[in-house]
Amino acid sequence: MTVTGIISAIVVGLVIGALGRLVVPGRQHIPIWLTIVIGIVASFVGSYLAGLFGYHNAGGGFPWLLLVIQVVVAAIGVSLASGAYGRRRRGMLRR
Repeated sequence: MTVTGIISAIVVGLVIGALGRLVVPGRQHIPIWLTIVIGIVASFVGSYLAGLFGYHNAGGGFPWLLLVIQVVVAAIGVSLASGAYGRRRRGMLRR
């Protein structure tokens, strides 16, 4: 992956994190910085998974399939982080 690819993955990751948070139903009790980090990681993981399955945007258009994979990975990450972070925060408030 080139430097341009890494920078674009980070920028797209910011959007992916927001989309992943919108896809997950209910309220997520995680800070916005964690959503952004999840989106960046999901962008890299989604790109890697798409490459494993042989996806190469040969048509040169907008990579819709890649975006869907990244948003699904981000939604999974947001729901996992929401459960873990929410449990940790609630436990701290009870003490």
